[in-house]
Amino acid sequence: MQIRKSVFSGSWYPASQRECEARIRDFLAEGSTYSVSTTAPVGGVVPHAGWIFSGSIACNVIHRLAREGAADVDVVVVFGMHLHPGSPRYIMPEGAWETPFGPVPVDTEMAGALARQYPFQLETPSRFHQDNTIELQMPFIRYFFPHSRVVAMGAPPAIETLALARSVVETANTLGRSMVAIGSTDLTHYGPNYGFTTKGSGPKAVEWVREENDRRVINAMLRMDPEAVLREGLAHDNACCSGAAAAAIAAGKAMGAVSAEELVYGSSYDKSPGDSFVGYVGVLF
Repeated sequence: MQIRKSVFSGSWYPASQRECEARIRDFLAEGSTYSVSTTAPVGGVVPHAGWIFSGSIACNVIHRLAREGAADVDVVVVFGMHLHPGSPRYIMPEGAWETPFGPVPVDTEMAGALARQYPFQLETPSRFHQDNTIELQMPFIRYFFPHSRVVAMGAPPAIETLALARSVVETANTLGRSMVAIGSTDLTHYGPNYGFTTKGSGPKAVEWVREENDRRVINAMLRMDPEAVLREGLAHDNACCSGAAAAAIAAGKAMGAVSAEELVYGSSYDKSPGDSFVGYVGVLF
């Protein structure tokens, strides 16, 4: 089995198993106060910045998915990648993802079935885009879902992505696979580093991002309205991977989810205050 080497270990997250496990224990301690009423969630939305900024949020969403009886699911489906509406879809149909806890194998049969249904840009363990959105979830997936395989896809912010997401669930059902779905997106990238300064700087800008711009797309996620998530991301720059979040929601609805809850919201400003910062949210459905 060929292994896709990690690109961001040692920088965006620790390179060793011992360090990763220590950080995960810290993240779970942080999340012990988070409360949601969602039982047996089938999916969620996670952020993908470096673990120091948003790792706790992603870790606790994925932990909740596993804790509620899903740790032995056959496949974890991950939607991600920084794409535009006209971008191709991406998938790695064979191999495994390297993590400090060991490799996460691809569900080759399921990924191959999807690649025959839809046009994809096919990646391989030796030829792929260096994109953090999916890789940063893999250590959490390997840790909390040690026996599961993965199907990871680049999901453009386009309405056709929602049909793909529903087909993912249909394909899993046809193959007799149990699954959970994760969508990887950060929220507003605000400040001079990102060329987005319409509300100036300082506390008022932070409040606007938190209470208005990010809140619009979060509310669309909580309504489980994938079309609105796509519209928000494209119109207001409040989700860098709105296609991924929308796909996870569409898949969740196809699996029977009828409600969503916000686990926690945060931003890089909380960890490192400055004029440029990024918003993050964890959602379960």
